[in-house]
Amino acid sequence: VAKMNAFEEQAVGRALYKASGAGVDVDLVVRGFCVLRPRVPQLSERIRVISVIGRFLEHSRLYYFRNGAKDPLDGEFYIGSADWMYRNLNSRVEAIVPVEERALREKLWDVLQIMLNDQRQAWDMQPDGTYVQRLPVTETQQTGSHAQLMKIARKGPAGSVPSVDEEEVPSYEGQQDETTRRKTRKSRRKR
Repeated sequence: VAKMNAFEEQAVGRALYKASGAGVDVDLVVRGFCVLRPRVPQLSERIRVISVIGRFLEHSRLYYFRNGAKDPLDGEFYIGSADWMYRNLNSRVEAIVPVEERALREKLWDVLQIMLNDQRQAWDMQPDGTYVQRLPVTETQQTGSHAQLMKIARKGPAGSVPSVDEEEVPSYEGQQDETTRRKTRKSRRKR
């Protein structure tokens, strides 16, 4: 599982296609553009690309490798500054560091699960590069990733009571940023 802002590095893309062909499930949460095409028969059938668009312009990068571990928290977690772009990986100095403390791994795992399971703000990339927005079916799916992450952040490090009421936080769920508008236009053209 990898979470980043953009993906265009071809060597990494070829490696992921090869991993998919070998039976590895790959989940990518890429907010912006992504040159990799998921779910293409005999190329990327086991790759899923998700874009989560909402209130925040997130730039967190999180990389997770399960490496066959039974317990997902026994896999490898990394955080860092680099997107999977040629310029980031070949022309800049970027830092990626392992996360070894189990409590921090749990938090990172939770963030990944929130993003991967979002039914409100997530868009699934199709094999042709267009996106289809997920639609909430149940009441509990109405809350998007960003609202869930804000709720967790308000609890504070020790699980303290939030200092701000949920009602006092302005909602931006109905507003669209430019990336959302572009994806919506592409999705509508596809229909």
